[in-house]
Amino acid sequence: MRPVQHSTLYKRPIIVLIFLACLAPASILLALNMGSVPINIADWLQIFDAADQSRPLDMILQLRLPRTLSAFITGGLLALAGVLMQVLLRNPLADPYILGISGGAAVAALLAMLAGLSGYGLTGSAFLGALLSMFLVFSIAHGQGAWTPTRLLLTGVVIAAGWGAIISFILSISPARNLHSMLFWLMGDLSYSPSPTAGAVILLLALVGSGYYAKSLNILARSELTAESLGIAVGHLRIKIYLLASIITASAVTTAGSIAFVGLITPHLLRLSGVHDHRFLIPAAVLLGGVILVLADAVARTWLAPQQLPVGVITALIGVPLFLYLMHKSAHNL
Repeated sequence: MRPVQHSTLYKRPIIVLIFLACLAPASILLALNMGSVPINIADWLQIFDAADQSRPLDMILQLRLPRTLSAFITGGLLALAGVLMQVLLRNPLADPYILGISGGAAVAALLAMLAGLSGYGLTGSAFLGALLSMFLVFSIAHGQGAWTPTRLLLTGVVIAAGWGAIISFILSISPARNLHSMLFWLMGDLSYSPSPTAGAVILLLALVGSGYYAKSLNILARSELTAESLGIAVGHLRIKIYLLASIITASAVTTAGSIAFVGLITPHLLRLSGVHDHRFLIPAAVLLGGVILVLADAVARTWLAPQQLPVGVITALIGVPLFLYLMHKSAHNL
């Protein structure tokens, strides 16, 4: 009977994973067709003609495809960071930005914009700012005493508030010509995202690293006492999860700025669908987070075309009612 129980236990997560694996390329294909200029079947057929250098072909390969891939990678990073943060802090409301990492990245990015930097100068500054905030929160929370989720959370909230004050100060003294790009970056924007190659490598490494600790995360999510009784070094595991989640968040923020709700609602959607085992939850979160952000970015490019909206606006508009619905459904299941 035991093999039957295990097969029943894994049946739903496997079905969800297969469904998401099919949904991911479909969402990317849909996003490539959406925009201010529609793409038809004839335009797609031109991809196979090497001599054709038409504008629709250039639009697909040089503009929409890199941006869509960056959206999928960023969504996957945010969702993965959300899963790790919720286990680390033992708080279902935790998201990738809760510990102030995005605030540090935002301050560095805004200062880089004031200095006239763009491209790799901007993304590099944002990444360094995120790392600075990460080590600042870690060093203060660790201190000389015990390192607990509550202490880490409180430290992160305070540091995030400090970064928020600095951001407000920078915006208040910035020249008007810089405010538009600054606000777009703060609200989440994929218009100036770098090549998706580096993000893909980071996502792959993060996926492997998180999968390595999946069994330990299952035990830690149940109880710290249970984890310690089974020989898991909880303190060291927390540090590894924190560093991994922070680097993942820093990479996502560097690519697209602060995008709300993807890292928060994705784990909840999967858990309500019956995926609780982190061996399945981690890859499923990457796929679903990527799909959500790809579709949100497609809407942001299309809704008021030719004007583009920050993708963070779309994720917030979708995320708020969806999260309230999930909370309502969870309360009925209790």
